[in-house]
Amino acid sequence: MQLFLDTADAASIRRAAEMGVLDGVTTNPTLVAKAGRSISDVIVEICEIVKGPVSVESVAETAEGMVGDARKFSKLSKHVVVKFPFCEEGLKATKIVSKEGIRVNMTLIFSPLQAWLAAKAGAAYVSPFIGRLDDIATPGMQLIEQIVRLFDRHRFSTKVLAASIRHPIHVLEAALLGAHVATMPPEVFHKMFPHPLTKSGIEQFNKDYRAIPPSPSL
Repeated sequence: MQLFLDTADAASIRRAAEMGVLDGVTTNPTLVAKAGRSISDVIVEICEIVKGPVSVESVAETAEGMVGDARKFSKLSKHVVVKFPFCEEGLKATKIVSKEGIRVNMTLIFSPLQAWLAAKAGAAYVSPFIGRLDDIATPGMQLIEQIVRLFDRHRFSTKVLAASIRHPIHVLEAALLGAHVATMPPEVFHKMFPHPLTKSGIEQFNKDYRAIPPSPSL
């Protein structure tokens, strides 16, 4: 499973990329607005850092507007993936731009049938929102499981991108269920690091090493 960060903060992206574990980035208008710069400047910088798929969201409400955004955004970098919301206009736009070689991440997926329709229209990714389903007492991971099974059964090449991830358990469960990608905020990413036994083990090894008599040759 690939790991994406859900942010437009260049410092957070650079930090994860330097660890060698970052595969891509997802953004949305809210995240880009926090950067306080133009969309083009933010996206170009992110693409230069991660050199992997970077999702940029269209806020157009018609297929024509979405197609225009897709063509405009795709010129920024070969790494750009355009996000369309799931809707009739989004499906129309996906069919058009996917034939032009522009990858689409269809977002705001909340049912297996929505994911199936997006895949049939040519989406490269579908983004089921796990956390938002959990918020309304509906098991988000069940949706991931159903979409993965559906795509495997019908041999779709569309990737399942688990989104709206709230904590590390979401990441683990998405991986175990066969999601192709998990995108998460930087704070969730960094929560996967610590473990008390790792910390105590490092402290004990360092303590024991300091007790070893020094070697003249070192």
